[in-house]
Amino acid sequence: MRHGNKINNLGRKTAHRKAMLANMACSLIEHKRINTTVAKAKALKQFVEPLITKAKSENNQEIAGSTHNRRVVFSQLRSKEAVTELFSTVADKVGERPGGYTRIIKLGNRLGDNAEMALIELVDFNELYNAGKPAKKKTTRRSRSAKKAEETTVENTSADVTNEEATDKTNE
Repeated sequence: MRHGNKINNLGRKTAHRKAMLANMACSLIEHKRINTTVAKAKALKQFVEPLITKAKSENNQEIAGSTHNRRVVFSQLRSKEAVTELFSTVADKVGERPGGYTRIIKLGNRLGDNAEMALIELVDFNELYNAGKPAKKKTTRRSRSAKKAEETTVENTSADVTNEEATDKTNE
């Protein structure tokens, strides 16, 4: 019986499954999107998103936590190049995103064995979906007060300009 076992074994033993997910995660990080079956894509999503969160939190923290997070991620991925890419390019791109770093798009069935195929990709690296959206500016409380200060200075300068125009007309 499989009561309470939520992991999808994907028809493989533990070591084979972990190695396969590590290889797929390295490919996903390197190429930013890969084609695979829907079941493997869902398993890969659960595998790679916590790693991206560790890489993202490392960029926001001080230097002290960086080595530990890199070692934890390296123990899962087993590829220096993928870890470097993850902690540099990917972590910078997804820094503002609170989660949901990957997207699964179903593609239909494979001709050979009729397996459901899917495209799994990193969300922020798709230029087609992000083309129309401008880059978001980070808003804080301070920026609101700064905007109000700018508005008052703009109003003051416009009032000064109208006062100068009025004095110019009276002088003529």
